[in-house]
Amino acid sequence: MRIAVVGAGGTGGFFGGLLARAGMDVVFIARGPHLEAMRRRGLTLKSRLVGDATQPVQATDDPRHIGPVDLILFCVKTYDTADAAAQIRPLIGADTVILPVQNGVESAERIAQVVGSAPVIGGVAYVFSSIEAPGVVSQTAGPGRLLFGEISGGTSPRTERLLHTFSAAGIAAELRPDIRVALWEKFVNICAASGVTALTRLPIGPILACAETSALFRGTMEEVESVGRACGIDLPTGIVDQLSAFFANLEPWARGSLAHDLAAGRRLELEALNGAVVRLGRAHGIPTPMNFVIYAALKPYVNGAPTLP
Repeated sequence: MRIAVVGAGGTGGFFGGLLARAGMDVVFIARGPHLEAMRRRGLTLKSRLVGDATQPVQATDDPRHIGPVDLILFCVKTYDTADAAAQIRPLIGADTVILPVQNGVESAERIAQVVGSAPVIGGVAYVFSSIEAPGVVSQTAGPGRLLFGEISGGTSPRTERLLHTFSAAGIAAELRPDIRVALWEKFVNICAASGVTALTRLPIGPILACAETSALFRGTMEEVESVGRACGIDLPTGIVDQLSAFFANLEPWARGSLAHDLAAGRRLELEALNGAVVRLGRAHGIPTPMNFVIYAALKPYVNGAPTLP
């Protein structure tokens, strides 16, 4: 299987790095100092799950140099989705599968608006990882799981083939017959994990150790659950309790991607996370005051650190 990883940041670097380490034909599409470092020194993956290693990799900033591939792991930040979807057209052949592994619940639809719906499936990642330095991706927490499936539901020969490929690379992959439910389960998770760690500038441990911020964390999840059910998603009963137990056992130093981007002065995926909860809540008449506070407090940082007078 020929694989292109579009966006070699924390998520793309982690899963793409595992695929490359397993000897698979992987090319990374990246830019800037990260691209140049991968070209010169390879990709260094530091992982609490699989250990540290540096792997020589193929990397480019121009998809036209690659040609059609079997799988596109689409891992760019959500605010770059439309532009990146337009740029991947040279990678798409008759049987190409596009697997978006992004935050939020609207990525597959947004990619399909650009390239058509046929190649696109759904994906969810459970991993805390980020670019530590150019050419270095650090996975610091989380189980490193990858869930995926057909947007229309069920399984298919192409998703069965992907399961075999991921498993052969040592990736904890799971083929889900209803990936939309899995997407919203992650959405409940990440709107709290990313939103509250960014808002408080604290990792998970101190947040859950304080009664007030713990209540904010849980309340944020409860609002997302309510919005999901209003959108017709059959989320599991007790999803917030299940996620609360997950976070109670997570590494206490874990921070969400919003928190990492905020600390680094980068753009925020706020509109795809807590902003989307607020927007969808309004559309369905569901109050989302806790998500609104997170959204409002972080909105001045959405394009990076604001310039002060």
